[in-house]
Amino acid sequence: LGWKFYDADDYHPLENKKKMEEGIPLNDEDRIPWLCALHNILRREDTSRQDTILACSALKKMYRRVLIGGASAIESNQPEQPGENPALKILFVHLDGPKEIIAGRLEKRRGHFMPPELLQSQFDTLEPPSAPENFITVSLEKSLPEILLQIESAIL
Repeated sequence: LGWKFYDADDYHPLENKKKMEEGIPLNDEDRIPWLCALHNILRREDTSRQDTILACSALKKMYRRVLIGGASAIESNQPEQPGENPALKILFVHLDGPKEIIAGRLEKRRGHFMPPELLQSQFDTLEPPSAPENFITVSLEKSLPEILLQIESAIL
C-alpha cells in the first residue's frame, strides 16, 4: 500500500516491558500513557497526510477512543473532539481467532518481551469492537493472503 507502518510494541516504556517480561499483565494505568503516545504519532502522520498502519492490541473500547481522540477522550468518554484537533478517522481491524491459534503464533515468536503466559490476560481484558466503532473483524483462521485481501478491500 505504500503506507507507513508502526508496531505499537516498539513504543512501550521500559517499565511496561519489564512488567510483561516478569509475567505481570498491564493495567489501564500502564497502557494509557502508551496509547496517548501512539495517538500523537497517528496525529502527526495524519497532519502530514501520511496514511498509516499501526499494529496495536487496543483491547478495550476506551483504548480505541484514546487512539482516536487522545488523552481528552478519557475525560469526555467521547471520540469526537471539537476545535482544532478533530478525532482521527481510524479503521480498526479486529483479528479474531481461537486462543489456540494465537498461542501457537506466540510460541513461535522469539525475542519478544511478552511471554505467551500473558495471552489469557489479554483475552480477559478484550472488549471486541462493536457499533458505532469503525471496524472490521477478520478471522485468523483464514490464510494470510485471504486476511490481507479482506483488510485491503476494507481500506480501499
